Amino acid sequence: MTPQQYQDALDWLFQQLPNYQMVGKTAYKPGLENITQLCEFFGNPQEKIKTIHIGGTNGKGSTSNMLASVLQEAGYKTGLYNSPHLIDFTERIKINGENCDKEFVFEFIQKLKKLPPEITPSFFEFTTVMAFDYFFRKKVDYAIIEVGLGGRLDSTNIITPLVSAITNVALDHQEILGETIEKIALEKAGIIKQNISVISGAENLTVKNIIKAKAAEQKAEFIDATKIETDLQSDLRGNYQQKNIKVTLALISSLKDLGLEISETNIKNGLLNVQNNTNFIGRWYEFSKDPLTICDTAHNQAGLEEVFSQLNAIPKFKHIILGFVTDKKIEEVLQILPADSTFYFAKPAINRGRHPQDYEDLLKKSKINYKIFDKVHDAYVSAKQNVKKEEMIFIGGSNFVVGEFLKNNLEK
Repeated sequence: MTPQQYQDALDWLFQQLPNYQMVGKTAYKPGLENITQLCEFFGNPQEKIKTIHIGGTNGKGSTSNMLASVLQEAGYKTGLYNSPHLIDFTERIKINGENCDKEFVFEFIQKLKKLPPEITPSFFEFTTVMAFDYFFRKKVDYAIIEVGLGGRLDSTNIITPLVSAITNVALDHQEILGETIEKIALEKAGIIKQNISVISGAENLTVKNIIKAKAAEQKAEFIDATKIETDLQSDLRGNYQQKNIKVTLALISSLKDLGLEISETNIKNGLLNVQNNTNFIGRWYEFSKDPLTICDTAHNQAGLEEVFSQLNAIPKFKHIILGFVTDKKIEEVLQILPADSTFYFAKPAINRGRHPQDYEDLLKKSKINYKIFDKVHDAYVSAKQNVKKEEMIFIGGSNFVVGEFLKNNLEK
């Protein structure tokens, strides 16, 4: 396989299959019938691996990477399935921090081309079964599976995990999951399985009660991670990570009850070495110190409120690069923007990317100091030219903005 053959295979994959990240709601295929057929075609690899299932609106990526790091410290060969990727497709599927082998991806795509015509998977369904098969073939001890979107009808919900977790629930993807927090909570709670413990990181009482009721219905132990008190820290920065640490600790406790050997040293070192162990980037990621440049993939209202609150607590003037996709409610974001900032709005380089000209009337009304750019890179160049000593740059608003920036600026 040459690099060009690999790229051609990936291009074919992105062109042939609906991809929610690229085209939005039209690519979303709710229900488990299709993934069931797909997994059967590949021999049901998800039934041959031990899994942990992690859902939630925000924090599931950080939590799954924290848990993976701890399990690696404890000596377990650990698979990790996250989405979306920021730089390279293979980031979605990792074992002990190493991206999925490109040769495997290439060969698997060749198998996809031979699928029976009655099986028409979405992009996410295909990558999900790819992850299951990779983890089975590589004989991982445990595979941590992050929910893609929602829970009840998400293709990852075909697994029967050792334990599940729902980090939190907030308004996001309302056009698919429902317009109210209650409806979204019910969708998230759909990953709770019969007699399998569920960890809840929800602070909202209404949400917590919905998860608790679903757990009772399934005769599943309900564990409230918000009650955990700890002074453990992680190398994943961001004040919000304290909440994710609690969910991770609750997951570890449940796994230890199931017989896994995980020491306090494993836990401490695992939390402190997440980035080194799993190569996780994107959440309060410090790209540079001079000038201080922070990237964060928070993109829904709840996540942005957390991140902007932390930015407000930093006593520096800020140059903030933001970009959004077409379904983003811009007016809500503009109400919570950090103070003492100049803003650089750019269009993410994907089909769903929204050009700032489309919402410039809202920018004018907000009376902020802003500039508009066609590309994220152009926005960054401008911010870097304008930033002064003791000021900082922030890049976010979308996974695609952060991914585009890192792909252009990290050393290959």
